[in-house]
Parts: sequence; C-alpha cells; structure tokens
Amino acid sequence: MIDIDYLRSWVGKTEQVDDLIAPSKVAALAATLDRDDPAPRTGDALPPPWHWTLCLPAARQSAIGPDGHPARGGFLPPVPLPRRMWAGGRLSFPQPLRVGEAVQRRSRVMSVEHKSGRSGELVFVLVRHEFHGAAGLCVTEEHDIVYRDMPGAVSPVPTYANSPTGAPWERTIVADDVLLFRYSALSFNGHRIHYDRRYVTEVEGYPGLIVHGPLIATLLVDLLRRNLPDATISAIEFRAVKPVFDIVAFTVCGRPEADGKTVKLWTRDAEGHLTMDMTASLA
Repeated sequence: MIDIDYLRSWVGKTEQVDDLIAPSKVAALAATLDRDDPAPRTGDALPPPWHWTLCLPAARQSAIGPDGHPARGGFLPPVPLPRRMWAGGRLSFPQPLRVGEAVQRRSRVMSVEHKSGRSGELVFVLVRHEFHGAAGLCVTEEHDIVYRDMPGAVSPVPTYANSPTGAPWERTIVADDVLLFRYSALSFNGHRIHYDRRYVTEVEGYPGLIVHGPLIATLLVDLLRRNLPDATISAIEFRAVKPVFDIVAFTVCGRPEADGKTVKLWTRDAEGHLTMDMTASLA
C-alpha cells in the first residue's frame, strides 16, 4: 500500500550542493563520448547537458540502499516501489557554465503523484534543479523520476511505437560495459542496473544492463553538436519511452526543422522502436 499523503510531505524539501568544474572531469566526459576535443581550458563554456556530472549527491557507503542509490527517505521521498528510472526532463540554458568556476545546484521536490497503469502502480516525482555559476543562473531543469513495481506473471506485454525514419543525421552507439561504467563513474551513479548484470537480470528482471537516461540524452545533444558545431542550444525537452540495454547497439538520430530554430532528435533500438525523443531549441 502506497501512502501518497506521507510521500507528499516531501514536497518542498530542498537540497544544495556545491562543486568546481574541473578541466580533468570535462576532458574525461569528452573522452567517454568519443570526442576529439582540445584540452579544456579555464573559461571554456561547458556544453549542455554536461552539468549532469556536477554537484552530485555523495552519500556515505553505509547510507546506500540495496539498489546502489542512496537509501530512500533523504532528499527524495521513500517510494516503496523497486524500480526507479529517469523518465525525462525540460531544461533551459540561459548562459553557459564555465570550466574552472564554482557551481552550485539548488534543488526542490515540486510534486509527488501516484497513478495506476496497465503494468501496475506508478509514482512520479518532479524535482526542479537550478545550477548557478559565477555569472548567476546558468541551467534550469525539471527532472521527472518514475518509480514502478516489478512486472507480474500476468502483466500485459508492453507495446512500443516505431522510430521515425529518414533522419539525415545518424550515429550507431555500442553501449558496452565499459561505456556504462565510465559514465556511472563520472556521474557518481551507484545504481546497480547500469553495471551489475546479476542484479539487473535476477533482481529487477531486465534482459541486460540499462543505458543511463542522461547518457542517452547527452549522446543526442552530442549528435546535434557534431552536425551543427556552431549552434547555441537554449533549451531541450526529452522523454524516455523504452529502456535501452547494453545487449545490442542503438542509434541516435536527428533532423533540423525548417524554422532553423528547432532540432528533432530521437533514439532507435535494434528492433526499430523509439526509445527516447527530444526537441532542442537553438538561440
């Protein structure tokens, strides 16, 4: 039984974390994305959404839960459902964060909602983040988290939409164990679904390691940057539709719209299904 009123008592809870944008970390993320960028220098603009490797919660080892995340009931509500996924987000980038500067993340739990779907109970938690650099507010983010139950023996087989076709930009991504490990390390993400094959298959019942939602979103933005290197990204909105696993390669796809200000981006799995869609707005 989910006590939604109790979980909603977390609404309004805040968290603040400070960090420094180290050149070494920026270089490590560029290498993980297989970019041939010059060495980062102090004052360089941090590409969006690379802020996901900054201001990370650092729970003590004794405060880690069985899934590898910090035990529930701290900043985030203790939702009693075993599966936790990054469902999507809406971000704006009014000005860039810069390498070498101090940065502060200010976060607030905005809402907690309970729903029942065909696959069982769901709890959605909305968190708002603001990242402040030396010049002020640089990133605003609405972060959607979904918690769900394990599928039952009679759970309906999910159906998924087909991916759009005819993308002028495409890049195949092999999300092997090493890529997932490197991104987990850079984002200090201990969630076992991304690196512990025995846990993810035997406990959570997935067929393979799950590719991080923010990693997929970062790869989509990276596709845009590879094809429009001089573009300034002012906002992105994305939605995770289907999990992506390490057992097969997937494809990041993109198409600039006729207005010159919008780029549609999406990912396609080996079965041709849409797994994430994104809209990027250009300044």
